[in-house]
Amino acid sequence: MKKILALTLSAILCLGLLAGCGTESSTTTTDPATEPSAATSTEPSSTTELETITVGATSTPHGEILEAVRGELEALGYDLEIVTFNDYVQPNTALADGDLDANYFQHEPYLTTFNAERGTDLVSAGAIHYEPMGIYPGSKTSLDELSEGDAIAIPNDGSNETRALLLLQDLGYITLEDGIDASSNATIEAIVDNPLNLEITEMNAENIPHVLPDVAFGIINGNYALQAGLTGNDALASEDAESDAAQTYANIVACRNGDENSDKIQALITALTSDTCREYIESTYNGAVVPIF
Repeated sequence: MKKILALTLSAILCLGLLAGCGTESSTTTTDPATEPSAATSTEPSSTTELETITVGATSTPHGEILEAVRGELEALGYDLEIVTFNDYVQPNTALADGDLDANYFQHEPYLTTFNAERGTDLVSAGAIHYEPMGIYPGSKTSLDELSEGDAIAIPNDGSNETRALLLLQDLGYITLEDGIDASSNATIEAIVDNPLNLEITEMNAENIPHVLPDVAFGIINGNYALQAGLTGNDALASEDAESDAAQTYANIVACRNGDENSDKIQALITALTSDTCREYIESTYNGAVVPIF
């Protein structure tokens, strides 16, 4: 009996040793690459892995256009942060101060004037679209109703005031000094003939849509017209989209001098000149915004 018990205990001990060997073998031969782990996850990369690009813009249309190309920028490795402004001064001061990587709201003549007046060193990285400036109804609904002494509101910043004055001249309402063109920086002092004695009222561009009930007509920048719920079809007359003004007053991406060829800014230009951007502009703004790329 003792012999049988000894043999039984020996058999149990051997089985235990064999089981221990099998467990060790399983642990040491497992290929980690075949096991699911965070390192081998097939989930999309988090946006925190993207480099952030911060762009200042007015909400309409610039902020909307930027939002439309967010996916294009992500494909290029950038997470877009849009900072919205309601005027034309803060986006440039924020860019000059380093709070933005770029801005998208202005044309180059305005930028040139801003640099000269503020001592900034901002440059254009590329032209994206053109917004024909239009004359919109105020207290009167047709240009045929224009009469002596009527008030017309126009932007008071140099480049946009020039555009407004040139539009009034093209309509035959005033005559400007010789040599005034799209690249000039004219004011109402450049008017040499005003046969109807029109009261041409200069004011901040963003305020003109709000004073339309108080003037006969207002000449409004495209973005502020859109923000006020107006479209190109509401304008009684507009700048010719095929004119020199279309190139002179093309809306640009601006950045600090020296950054224009950086990977970040070039990625922004690539996104804003993509087919996605063109299709969005053409299908959204009914001619109030015109791509020029």
